[in-house]
Amino acid sequence: MKKTLMTGNEAIARGVYEAGTHFAAAYPGTPSTEILENLAHYTEVNSEWAPNEKVAMEYAIGCAVGGARAFAAMKHVGLNVAADPFFTVSYTGINAGLVVVTADEPGQHSSQNEQDNRNYARAAKVPMLEPSDSQECIDMVKYAFTLSEEYDTPVLVRVTTRVCHSKSLVALSDRAEVPVKLYKKDAAKYVTVPANARIRRTYVEKRMDILKKQVNTSEFNIITDNNSKTTIIASGMCFNYAKEVFGNDANYLKIGFSYPLPMELIDGICKSADKIYVLEENDCYIEEAVRMLGYSSKLFGKYNAQGDAFFPAYGELTADVVRMCVTGSENASRKPNADFVVPRPPAFCAGCPHRAVFYELGKMKDVVVSGDIGCYTLGFAPPYNAMDFNCCMGASISSGSGMQKALDLNPENKKRVVSVLGDSTFFHSGITSLLDVVYNKGSNITIILDNRITGMTGHQQNPGSGFTLSGESAHISDIEAIVRAIGIEDVYVIDPNDRKAVVDTLNKAKTSPKASVIITKYPCVLKKLSALDNEQFPEAFKSKCIVNDKCVGCKMCVKCGCPAIMMVEGKAFIDKGTCVGCGVCMSICKLNAIERR
Repeated sequence: MKKTLMTGNEAIARGVYEAGTHFAAAYPGTPSTEILENLAHYTEVNSEWAPNEKVAMEYAIGCAVGGARAFAAMKHVGLNVAADPFFTVSYTGINAGLVVVTADEPGQHSSQNEQDNRNYARAAKVPMLEPSDSQECIDMVKYAFTLSEEYDTPVLVRVTTRVCHSKSLVALSDRAEVPVKLYKKDAAKYVTVPANARIRRTYVEKRMDILKKQVNTSEFNIITDNNSKTTIIASGMCFNYAKEVFGNDANYLKIGFSYPLPMELIDGICKSADKIYVLEENDCYIEEAVRMLGYSSKLFGKYNAQGDAFFPAYGELTADVVRMCVTGSENASRKPNADFVVPRPPAFCAGCPHRAVFYELGKMKDVVVSGDIGCYTLGFAPPYNAMDFNCCMGASISSGSGMQKALDLNPENKKRVVSVLGDSTFFHSGITSLLDVVYNKGSNITIILDNRITGMTGHQQNPGSGFTLSGESAHISDIEAIVRAIGIEDVYVIDPNDRKAVVDTLNKAKTSPKASVIITKYPCVLKKLSALDNEQFPEAFKSKCIVNDKCVGCKMCVKCGCPAIMMVEGKAFIDKGTCVGCGVCMSICKLNAIERR
């Protein structure tokens, strides 16, 4: 049996492959992105990027009902988008196995919120598994398909950032060749009119009653007896943190099959303990169950027996955090010298096509900028200070339209709302928001930053890029044509590196009372250009900007925020290794001290 190192995401993909899965769908989002990217290497699985998580979920549901094992993956906020079909498929059940991965992100490293998606399993009444390392990612995903088909249910697999991106040793197995099941018409099961759904609701409760008994004998719920009066209850990566801190000085209940919770196992291990630690990130999911069983007096979780805060209520529960909470000390380590550490906040790349747009928006005092989720969210930060608020994927247009209507109610508010989002985000959920603007006669200005790729999550294809996940040529959805078809009459397509075009177009849009759309079209500086990109943008990234002897050190060019520009001995200097000749700095300099070569 071959063994190799894999990240959790690689192992999940491997588990999907080994389980004989036929179809997989996802929308990219950290920390789940690499699951589908790795699945694309297994050609036996038809893997596809979907425009959003709801579509990915519905695609997988259709495949599973049709008789083929199916899989969907998304980050934690993605399950919010996909919640509607997820809750319903819990009622209808499936035909072939259906497994859904939610990748939660304690600590919010690249997310707009921090949520605990174990609550989704409880709310939707769907069984849930939580792997703690890469081997368990393979094993639990394979088991999830078996569980799904045995109990006619979708199965949720919950992982977190550290499980997704940490590597551990795994044993590889051959792919199971699972035949596609025959689809049989069954409207009473799959058509969720209220009369049918009420009957299926009863089925869901019966299914949960059976699972509540089975979970106590699951191979993934493991008790380790070290003859200690201290007991640790943990799931996922938190189990590894516990082992690092407590070693063999405690008894353990490692919960891998975590919904429904194994209440008999929890009760049994708590009875003989003098002290119980519950280690879990974010919500008091396990802790509430332990308290419900009557063990509050010896419990240390988010709160201790006296009701005082103990483990943090949010953020990552690392081994260092656990050690500090339990012992009040931390491992000796070399600390960085703060005098020599320079803060380095994230910034637009040198040559980013979003730079000029936010540079100009930041200078306009008569606009409110409604932002979205993507690289361009950095437009809120210095030196631009251009973005006023954002919420979630696609919300820039709809929330911007709502704000414009609110501003219009007060005659003292003379500002126009500018909504800003990227091409992938427009396909994800911006289209429906723009429909609302047209239908309800909104007047906000929308800027669609079309950099020809899904930028923030690592250059995944989307409906506008011209390629599928597997690299095959695909139809290019024309954003301009879509916008015009929706009903927007004032549509402008510009080069975002042309500052004059950016300013003139924005000013023109502001003079019109109607809603308008500005499409900025230029490829991401990090993108591997396709043949079509080279045809449409023949001069892209082919030159460099240099500073000549006219520079007086006024620092105007530095204000564009390009990391390729720096001050050296009182004069501007442009690093040739990072500059790509976009020319934004050149257009800012009033002394013609910057030229392109």
